[in-house]
Formats: sequence, structure tokens, C-alpha cells
Amino acid sequence: MSTTETVQETSPLERSIDLTVSAKELDTAMDVRLARMGKTLKIAGFRPGKVPAKVVKQQYGLQARDEALNEIVGRAFGEAITQQNLKVAGYPRIEPKGDETAESLTFVATFELFPEITLADVSGAEIERPVHDVTAADVEKTLEILRKQRVGYENADRAAQKEDRVVIDFLGKKDGVPFAGGEAKDYPMVLGKGTLLPDFEAAIEGSTAGTSKTFDLTFPADYGNADLAGQTVQFDLTVKQVQGPVIPELTEEFVKAMGVESGQAEDLKAEVEKNLKGEVKKRIHQRLREAVMEKLDALNPIAVPKALVEQEIYRLMQGTREDMKQRGMKGDIPLQPEWFQERALPRVRMGLILADLVEKEKLAATDAQIDARIAEIADTYQHPEEVKVWYKQDPQRLSNIESEVLEQNVVDWFLARAKVTDKAVDFDDIMGQQGL
Repeated sequence: MSTTETVQETSPLERSIDLTVSAKELDTAMDVRLARMGKTLKIAGFRPGKVPAKVVKQQYGLQARDEALNEIVGRAFGEAITQQNLKVAGYPRIEPKGDETAESLTFVATFELFPEITLADVSGAEIERPVHDVTAADVEKTLEILRKQRVGYENADRAAQKEDRVVIDFLGKKDGVPFAGGEAKDYPMVLGKGTLLPDFEAAIEGSTAGTSKTFDLTFPADYGNADLAGQTVQFDLTVKQVQGPVIPELTEEFVKAMGVESGQAEDLKAEVEKNLKGEVKKRIHQRLREAVMEKLDALNPIAVPKALVEQEIYRLMQGTREDMKQRGMKGDIPLQPEWFQERALPRVRMGLILADLVEKEKLAATDAQIDARIAEIADTYQHPEEVKVWYKQDPQRLSNIESEVLEQNVVDWFLARAKVTDKAVDFDDIMGQQGL
């Protein structure tokens, strides 16, 4: 029979407990395992199932003892935490205590508990809610960006300037000798996009087609090529072509190319406005969500089990390896756990806070909420019913929607209790300088 001692507190979340296993109980469990093995073992010189117990014990005794011991100790630990109503985080570390006798063996199990969380009152919390109504100016700015994304170029009989497309030949020399990677012919580039070093682009600006020149260039001290970092070299440059940008108008052809079958500019504007409203709503919600989570985190400082952080670090490392593979990189590049510590800790802490909040405030996502969210997403597509089926036929996609709805429930719960101040934000602040 196995027995347990009183749980000892070794840190705010860590506990230890002694587990004593009866040698007789262990022997009995080991004999049961050996007898079970003997019925199916195939050993040369013996018929199947007829291997003498002595031979089975000689060959498999240690294995049977280890398996029996693991089972007994594991069961004893499970009974102990159940009896004392302990919520264990992660797996216990079980080690021999070193005072084995003929009658018993003693082990010490070290484990962590989930923290006891007392949620803070959020009624005094202050939070700003970003607000922005899409305007006609926002639509026009976005249309301009779309037009610039489809810019064309035509030959320009003038000096090159920013936003021009140029075609160049160049040859770089260090101490009069060409260096690797320093030569190109018929090289196309758009000035001002940072394709080449600023000093190189400055040498091109002001040049007309047919111009040739030689200029010095000093590479930055932190340049990627160590042989060139901080070095001054010479470039022979020939500007072969200068083309100015031609931004397309909202013609029927352009509008159709944007996916609007009618070819009408007003229909394109309406489509852009609709998409912008959806995108602005999405980005504002994301900001608000992040702000709410930061407030909840700050209001509820809790200790976090190391075991859960280690599990999260492992998940982050696995995710990074998968991402590397998808990018065509080697997935077996060594990763250090400490690289992920800073990300893992707040994720685990926030997960514990949210789980407690959702349970206590009954904020779990309902089927109706999940269906409504899927319908909302589907309505933005051309064939909404197909989109609904696509989501509902995959458990992982459904789980993602459930998590999204649950987070929205948390945000709504928080906003209904906190002191919320609406703050107007401009279009560029929400969307970034590129608009889309």
C-alpha cells in the first residue's frame, strides 16, 4: 500500500510531497506484469506462452519493476492531489528520496499549482476607445494609393528625380580592382525606394539618359558584407534610360482591372469605402483588444507556473521552426529557449487571467455567437454560403472563430464596466502611411 505525507510549500506556487511505496505492493504489481508478459513472449527454445517465470524475470524483471513502480507512484500522486483538491500545473518531478528499506521505498514529488486568482475590480480602470468614421477624403486617398500601385513609366527627356524609373550599368572597384557583387548591366530601379544605398541613388539623381560618371562611395560600418563595411570604393555609372511615372486615371479599363465588372468609377469608390469601413473596424477592434488585455494584465499581477511557461516556449519554438520551413529555410537550426522567454511569460499570464475571467463571468462563446461571426465574415465574400461551409467543416477554423468571439466577449465585458473615453484618430494613424 502506498502512503503520502503532508504537502510542503517550497515557493509561492511550488509544492512537494513524500510518497511511500510498500515493497510488497511493488513486488505484487511486478509479478502481475511478468505473468502477463509470459503469456505472449517468444523466446528461442520455448513455446509461445510457455516461457518459465524464472526466465521471464531474468530478462524482463527490471522493465517490469520500473513499469510497476511508475504506475504505483503515479497513482499515489494522483490520489494525493485529488484528496487535497490541488490544481496541478504541468507534470510533477518525481525522484527517489534515498531512504529505501526492505519494507518500503520513498519518493518526493515536486510540482507546481495553478495560481489562485482574485480578479480586480475594473470599474475604476480608464481606457481610450479609438474612433474614426471613414470619409470621402479617406476613399480618395486610398484610390490614389491603388493608382500608384499600378503606376506605369514612359521615357522622360530630363534629369532623373525621385520616383523615376532608371536603367543603369555600374561597376564597383576597390583599390582599382572590381569586387564581387559590384557589377550589373541593364539594372532597373525606382529612385527613392531605397533599393540601393542613399549615396548611390544621389549619384543617379540629376543625371540624364546617356550620362556616364565615376563617383566615390563609402559603405556603412554595419554593411552586411564585412569586406566592404566601412570601406570607400569607386563606381563607374552609366544611366541608360530615365522614365517618369505615369499614374493611371480611373478609366473603365482600370476599374475593371480592380475587379469591378461595371467599369464605373463610382462603383469602385463604393467598393473601396465598404472595404475601408471593414478594415478600420477591424484595426480599431485590434487596438482596443490590446488595450483591454494590457489593462487586465496590469490589474491582475499573478505568479506564473514555470512549467506552463516552458510548455509555451516549446510551442513557440515549434511554431518558429514550421514558419522557417514554409519560408524555405532549414527547420533544424538550433533555437535557444531563452529567446522565447519574453514572449512566453505574458502569453501564459494572460491566458490564466482570461480563463479565470471567462469561467467566473460566464463569457464563453455560444453557438449563436459563433454562427453570427461566421456569417459576418462570409458576407464580405462573393459566395457567402460556401465560406460558411468552409469554416464549419474544419475544427481548427471553428476553434479560431470561437477564440475570437470569446475575446470579444471579454472586451465587451470590460468596456461595460470601465471608464471609457472615445478618442478620435485620423486615417493615417489607423491604417499607416500606405493607407492599405
